[in-house]
Amino acid sequence: MSRGDSAELAAALRQWRERVTPADAGLPAGPRRRTPGLRREEVAALAGVSVDYVVRLEQGRGPHPSSSVLGALARALRLSTPETRHLFDLAGVEAPGSGQVVDLVRPSVLRLLDRMHDLPAMLVDARSTLLAWNPLLDALFGDLSALPRDQRNLLWMRLGPRGREGHALVVEEDGSREGLDRAAVARARAALGRYPDDAVLRAMVDELNRTSPIFAELWAQRPVEDRRVDRKTFEVPGIGRLTLDCDSLEVPGDDQRLVVYSAVPGSRDAELLDLLRVVGLQTV
Repeated sequence: MSRGDSAELAAALRQWRERVTPADAGLPAGPRRRTPGLRREEVAALAGVSVDYVVRLEQGRGPHPSSSVLGALARALRLSTPETRHLFDLAGVEAPGSGQVVDLVRPSVLRLLDRMHDLPAMLVDARSTLLAWNPLLDALFGDLSALPRDQRNLLWMRLGPRGREGHALVVEEDGSREGLDRAAVARARAALGRYPDDAVLRAMVDELNRTSPIFAELWAQRPVEDRRVDRKTFEVPGIGRLTLDCDSLEVPGDDQRLVVYSAVPGSRDAELLDLLRVVGLQTV
């Protein structure tokens, strides 16, 4: 076996896919499963790539996968840290190192997210890209899987062209959006300061500067702030307006955040969150 071995990569991907159950990935088993583990269609949906892409990789004739695609496949297949490193080696791609945003997810963090059934939760990296989320977060935000993989990003969803379409509008308690817009841009500026050589982050900032007047105006102001605890109001179709506490829990060493939304027990917002849990999960 050599570094950049497409045949070995294909065999490993097939084997890893077959050992992951739908329950492991938070998917319904469904009837008449003729193959062990996940279907290729399910891996493709979880990783945000096309089914044809997965097929070609598993047949050893796929394109040269990027670091971000490999990270997405590692998350979809629930690979351990050593297995993830091996995946990158087989693909002939350098794993993210110093100076680059870490978008690989620790299996222990995925297990923690799996246990959060009652509260919307997501894991985001320093670029504010969504790395993983639970079904209730999908119900709150809108169908995230419908977004192209490179647009599953909180900054892009907030300020990118057409970023809000099909997703809940997130504002302050008083209905304004300026404070949260500014905080999002400040977070991006801070991230670029920590990772000046991260090509993906810089490309996103450049694209938003070209396409989003609001982002460009705020970016020019060089905002600096660090909001870790918030209350955010969501306008959710079919549910209405609910205001939730937003807490960010740091993942030590990886510069990632586990973001969890909750409501005060017994409040109207808690009742709406219960309704979202019942109604929203039926549509995602």
